[in-house]
Amino acid sequence: MTPTTREECAALDAADPLAALREEFVLPEGVIYLDGNSLGALPRSTPGRVADMIEREWGQDLIRSWNDAGWWDKPRTLGAKVAPLVGADPDEVIVGDGTSANLFKCVVTALRLSDRSVVLGEAGNFSTDLYVTEGAVALAGATQRRVDPDGPGLAVELARGDVAVLLLSHVDYRSGVLRDMAGITRLAHAHGTLVIWDLCHSVGAVPIDLSALDVDFAVGCTYKYLNGGPGAPAFLYAARRHHTASDQPLSGWHGHARPFDFAPDYEPAPGVSRFLSGSQPLVADAALEAGLDVWAKADMAQVRAKSLIMTDLFLDRAASVGLASITPAEHDRRGSQVALLEPEEGAGYPIVQALIERGVIGDFRAPDVMRFGFTPLYLRYVDVFDAATALVEVVESSEWRAARFNRRSQVT
Repeated sequence: MTPTTREECAALDAADPLAALREEFVLPEGVIYLDGNSLGALPRSTPGRVADMIEREWGQDLIRSWNDAGWWDKPRTLGAKVAPLVGADPDEVIVGDGTSANLFKCVVTALRLSDRSVVLGEAGNFSTDLYVTEGAVALAGATQRRVDPDGPGLAVELARGDVAVLLLSHVDYRSGVLRDMAGITRLAHAHGTLVIWDLCHSVGAVPIDLSALDVDFAVGCTYKYLNGGPGAPAFLYAARRHHTASDQPLSGWHGHARPFDFAPDYEPAPGVSRFLSGSQPLVADAALEAGLDVWAKADMAQVRAKSLIMTDLFLDRAASVGLASITPAEHDRRGSQVALLEPEEGAGYPIVQALIERGVIGDFRAPDVMRFGFTPLYLRYVDVFDAATALVEVVESSEWRAARFNRRSQVT
């Protein structure tokens, strides 16, 4: 049941099985952070872990740390820590490079696995997915079409029988719509199409079971809900059944079967390691590992249950002042964010800025969306109640009309 008073929220906090994990994070005094779907909060253990990597592993042990500290195997050991969060086996996930590079690898690999030449993308998807696909199909001599994945056009496009690869976001970055991964993957496979899922806004936010749902490939970032830090390396999932036949285009030294043979010709490594390219960002890996170690203490079912109550609460309070939501009310169609439409043209950005001045941090996505992310590991129910109360007050008072809130920064 959705709480309606701050007292009810406090009672939920007192009984929250995830409450102790809040202490694992650095949370600035006087701030309610509703932007963890863009950049997660800092785990308390991260500075020490990064310092140890720099001062001891690098500073003292130097090049020996490639062996002694496990630097060489970090893409696989970190992948094994991501794997439970996406419903994969440890040997199906690697960590390394960024989301864009991993997406490029998957798109080109999937095209090479197919005798078709169309990549079906999502109209309105996050810019990286659109731009990377444009570049990949141009280099591969393929073509791209786009479709609304939430309408009847998806089935029509797949039924044409020429789609090699379907690329979709599991949770839409702007609206927070959660797609039916099981149903869409089955539909695509029924038409002979491989599927790549972008998990950037769903990993750590909703339960995911890639293996059970027969997904082919997936990519995701680790700096949002997984708290890996700004610029943290991304991950790539490839179903084991595709490993042997996969021919990814960025064939670098780290993806070689025997890199220390220094052979003149490329031979892909066995398993998911063939998707590696160059040297890994080991300082960033250390920060990510600290975040993943916190996630190892969390129960994803509890995370999801808390997220839904929080987003219900925020949606109800927003509706009380007439703010329309593009985030679905249905639990099975909602990620862990709330996206509200600005109440009048040009109001969204300054409303968000007015909230930030009050210590409630969300973000704005052009052209008209106010976006708020809910991260159950460190948010309390009373935080959500207080943030929603601040939103109501900002809208009702029209304080957002002040000139200082209308000055645009580069990052919105």
